[in-house]
Amino acid sequence: MKIDPTSSVDLSAQIAKAIRDAIVSGALIVDERLPSEAELAEQFDVSRPTVREALKRLAAQSLIRTQRGASGGAFVNRLSFRDAYPQQITTSTLLLSMNAVSFETACEARYALERACAPLSAQRRTPDQLATMRAEVHRQGQPGLSDESFCDSDVAFHRALVDGAGNPVLSYQLAGAVEAMQPLMNMITFTARSRAEIIKLHTAIADALDARDAGAVEAALTELERYTQSLARDVMEKRAKKRG
Repeated sequence: MKIDPTSSVDLSAQIAKAIRDAIVSGALIVDERLPSEAELAEQFDVSRPTVREALKRLAAQSLIRTQRGASGGAFVNRLSFRDAYPQQITTSTLLLSMNAVSFETACEARYALERACAPLSAQRRTPDQLATMRAEVHRQGQPGLSDESFCDSDVAFHRALVDGAGNPVLSYQLAGAVEAMQPLMNMITFTARSRAEIIKLHTAIADALDARDAGAVEAALTELERYTQSLARDVMEKRAKKRG
């Protein structure tokens, strides 16, 4: 593991990258103890605070964990897909907001990705996942349910659909699509949408999954996309008229 002291890149960032690369390459394996701060400082020819900052960067990415005591230290972490979800969601949210991605583009991507899960979900969904979707549809129909709670239920419904594909890589990749894009889309459309229409389409999706009918799942998702895009256009037009 090496760094370039003449580089303009922060030394702690270079050390973090060097250790991360060693983990990715397999040079450092899961549960292996990293050298001590003093040993790393000597190896990289930097101060211990610089090493400490690098280790903090790695811990923030869940790549290492620290333990106290005589047998403690920093260890290579076993990163799970579920542990990585928050980072994927945060990154997707930042990318959408910072790059001013249009509603239409985000909506198109989100439903295209979800439709890709439909055949696998129809084949592999579990009774528990189907029950979760049914429960969320029931929840969405409850009188007095707040907009925030309806949006949360909306996300939970689609999360169960994606997880029904039984593929952790797909679930990870779609975490940003469902749990970052969906709330952003809800923020724009919640004032105009019909809960009854959403519930009808969610029920159609759940029924199709129950029947293991992939084509019907895709058709219902396509209809949900059309409805969502239509709502967004109406909302944008009304906002434009008010500004004009």
